[in-house]
Amino acid sequence: MDEAGAAAPLSIDVYVAPMRPYISPDQLGEGEVATWAPSSSTLISGPTEGILIDALLTFENADQIAAWAKRFGKKITGVYITHGHSDHWLGLARLLQHFPAARGYAAPEVAARAAWEVEFNKRSKYWTSRFPGELSETPVVPEVLNTDEILVDGHVANLIHVGQGDIEGSTIFHVPSADAVVCGDVVYNNVHMMMYEADEAKREAWVASIDTVAALNAKTVVAGHKSVGAADRPENLAASQRYLRDFTTVAKKGGTVEDLVHGMLELHGERDQPHTLWISARAEVARRA
Repeated sequence: MDEAGAAAPLSIDVYVAPMRPYISPDQLGEGEVATWAPSSSTLISGPTEGILIDALLTFENADQIAAWAKRFGKKITGVYITHGHSDHWLGLARLLQHFPAARGYAAPEVAARAAWEVEFNKRSKYWTSRFPGELSETPVVPEVLNTDEILVDGHVANLIHVGQGDIEGSTIFHVPSADAVVCGDVVYNNVHMMMYEADEAKREAWVASIDTVAALNAKTVVAGHKSVGAADRPENLAASQRYLRDFTTVAKKGGTVEDLVHGMLELHGERDQPHTLWISARAEVARRA
């Protein structure tokens, strides 16, 4: 690497798709509104090249990410997916149409979950029923990435297998030259955290995953779900851990779904996307049965 290249660290820029309504088949609680969480896609770029982290969900998501990313004037060489939840990668087919030289990649555990989600949606119509006409009928599952080092204009972005986030098999992307880490759904930023698949033991493992992120001492910490305009500060690490532990504390008091929701709103009522809290509370109460 020449001196000019070595002197130019990578840059981090973040696009946030705002919270939006969707069609929910569930019976909603009093005051509950079915909205999808605000979600982020991150551009990691050097002087000439860039990669995107997470493709989000709908045609509109992908088109808006592409229009935003193209303004930076960088060659997009790949789209990398943090974890297998479909709202982070189902937009990949549409996004790659905008960047035909790029391909979609993910760690083996992420690609495996994405492939499972395709079959799950074929059977259940989970995603297509909630976002009719907004999703690709021929999803592109990310290719398996067999390295943990990704080069962008000669600089390394490291894929780290942290394990538990709001789903098992989660990964993050550490960018040392930018002093940044892109966390997917291991970290949340002013948004209620999804606990549908995370019981108490998994929440404790999730707390440990956040410790792994904290050990990187990054100054910029990008959450997979964040409020529009929220700063990507490392303080979101401790805030996410506090939320997870508070959820367990309130859940252990017993009571109804409504009790759990209202207890968490007393502690974290400033967060966006309370619908996610309702989903998490219903799942937690069901686990007691």
